[in-house]
Amino acid sequence: MKLMWFHLMPYTELPDDFKQKHPSVWVDIHSSLFDPQRAHHMYNDFMDELEYAADCGYDAICVNEHHSNGYGLMPSPNLIATSLARRTTDATICVMGNSLALYNPPTRVAEEFAMIDVISGGRLIAGFPVGTPMDDCFAYGQNPSQLRERYHEAHDLVMKAWQEPDTFAFNGRYNQQRYVNIWPRPVQKPHPPIWIPGGGSIETWQWCAQMDYVYCYLSYFGHKVGKATMDGFWAEMDRLGKDRNPYRAGFAQTVAVAESRDQALEIYTPAAEYFFGRCLHFDPRFAAPPGYTTEATMRHGMTSQVSAAAARAVARPTEMQDLVDAGYVVIGTPSQVTDQFIELAENLHVGNLMLLMQFGNMNKELTRYNTKLFAEKVMPTLKQHFASWEHRWWPRPMQTAERAAIPAYEPGLRAAE
Repeated sequence: MKLMWFHLMPYTELPDDFKQKHPSVWVDIHSSLFDPQRAHHMYNDFMDELEYAADCGYDAICVNEHHSNGYGLMPSPNLIATSLARRTTDATICVMGNSLALYNPPTRVAEEFAMIDVISGGRLIAGFPVGTPMDDCFAYGQNPSQLRERYHEAHDLVMKAWQEPDTFAFNGRYNQQRYVNIWPRPVQKPHPPIWIPGGGSIETWQWCAQMDYVYCYLSYFGHKVGKATMDGFWAEMDRLGKDRNPYRAGFAQTVAVAESRDQALEIYTPAAEYFFGRCLHFDPRFAAPPGYTTEATMRHGMTSQVSAAAARAVARPTEMQDLVDAGYVVIGTPSQVTDQFIELAENLHVGNLMLLMQFGNMNKELTRYNTKLFAEKVMPTLKQHFASWEHRWWPRPMQTAERAAIPAYEPGLRAAE
């Protein structure tokens, strides 16, 4: 099993009355709530936490892209990933990912991902999400009825740019470029592994099967709610004649580990209630613009997790015990968390777990505690799970001896120069 440390980079100082006084954490959240000087410390703490997770031996460190919101402060995950590529040596860099339909031209994605792959020595996982309606349609003004068509055309252009050795012209409906010839080009051949984050779209499942990409369900609501979506995914793989390799799928789960369950409930409750109460406070107006959800998905009775979040705005639990009972948070001692994750992996048949170990307004000290205890007491057992399956969708980097070393930090050197 691959255990991946996933950071959303939430704004950690939303006011106590945020939910009562503000309609949404996304799209029209008021700029007066953002303090750049406080965010300076947040960003640096977040990047320290990602580097710490790499040092603790997690298989990957993960970042993602969102816009105009207080839920995740990463409008450009590539900036963060480039720094991580320079400051880490072994951990896979998972960018989950770039919303392809938002880039004009999409060759910008091909170039920047290639840069990250080259700087890291071939450690990139390239995520290609369609994107949330808040990001794509409301914050960036894309027509929801054209979104998937734009996305697929952008995907085709990026993939050809990575693999075509000669300069070529591209003439699509949305993109016309006379000269496509990206420099740099990725280390990994023919291209970095492609992972597709999604909600419950039937077309996304079918496309992942067709292209042999990894499908990642980045659920807000934990493994109990997520089981229906993953059951649907595997049923579709069975229908399409694909094998049940658990590494075809990824799943995100919030996790909190402590020496005792009572201690875990005590120390993690404020951060969990902040995350589920404030960071997931969506306005239903932004959840499902006409044309965003496809006909096939609606016929199947599936809804996106964003729509689900908006629909659950009143009924959804926000208090810690309810969050735990609903499976939103996996919590307990190392042995209890290990057992819960083994059950999760078997029930969902998922080999790539993206772990939210910093959530809400959790501080740096508690994040490190959660990260280290899981790495030392939970990770060794979980890594053996699904060991008999081949992971065909994992990076194959340059040999360590061929890669550049991280320069040693020498205090005062710059001043002396």
